[in-house]
Amino acid sequence: MHPFSYTRVSNTREALDAGRGGGRYIAGGTTLVDLMRETVERPETLVDITGLPLSEITVTERGGLRIGALVTMSEAAANRKVRTTYPVVSEALELSASAQLRNMATIGGNIMQRTRCTYFRDVTADCNKREPGSGCAALHGVNRTHAILGTSDACVATHPSDVAVAFAALEARVHLLGPDGTRQVPFVDFLLRPGSTPQHEQALRRGELITTVEIPALPRPLRSGYLKVRDRQSYEFALTSAAVALHVRGGVIRQAKVAAGGVGTVPWKLPAVEQHLVGERPSESLWAAAAERAADGARPLQHNRFKVELLKRTVERQLRVVGGTK
Repeated sequence: MHPFSYTRVSNTREALDAGRGGGRYIAGGTTLVDLMRETVERPETLVDITGLPLSEITVTERGGLRIGALVTMSEAAANRKVRTTYPVVSEALELSASAQLRNMATIGGNIMQRTRCTYFRDVTADCNKREPGSGCAALHGVNRTHAILGTSDACVATHPSDVAVAFAALEARVHLLGPDGTRQVPFVDFLLRPGSTPQHEQALRRGELITTVEIPALPRPLRSGYLKVRDRQSYEFALTSAAVALHVRGGVIRQAKVAAGGVGTVPWKLPAVEQHLVGERPSESLWAAAAERAADGARPLQHNRFKVELLKRTVERQLRVVGGTK
């Protein structure tokens, strides 16, 4: 680990001043500290923001939810408002990491976490995300766990967050505070596909701070849930996952929100699946037909071709669990 300075701030003004000067924000530290230990990240200054007032979960005027950036994963998962209105979020959180990590890691840090690609974390390997222009060792290396959607010739690493998949499905928005004031970014635009610049991972401006993630109010009744498929039952990242939310009224699907994880360079929204569902009546044949569209545009690699079929089956299963057939 390389030398660094540390400062603890007590208000957002101090935080923004430190961030504008190049400081890296840290709260739970469950990702950044690991990367620093492995010398993948070498920040000169850490800015401890745990004292900021960003730890509340509130209901918006229209009935949505705002989750503060410093709310821990375990706090969000256990929150009654989250569990009753958007169980897909609490389920995604509970299927993430270990209980000890969930007690430390924050919502803001979780969506900001960097890939678990082994080549990214091996400083001796070529990685455009870590060292732009060096190449991507995963393209022709062992790439079983890598992405099949949203990839480029520069990067095929998956985004590791589970709750980010739920946020993408629900069309959440990220609230930001920076030197130029406040702004909101749709979640699907906040995390960036690699393209030719995989080192740019979020739509953050210099010194900006995540304050809340807002889930919009969706029509009721709303059923939702999260399914994660992985190599082992606990403490493992997704091979595929599916976040599904369905509004069914009068026996017809009025709204459908679907996203996938473990297969994309970012949490992958599935509009083709959603469009196939809206206006139809729940049935086994509908779930199967809609899930066939889940892998549209996939570009599998040598070792992860199985993810195409696994993704379809994962989406179909979760549609069946959330939507039923009645």
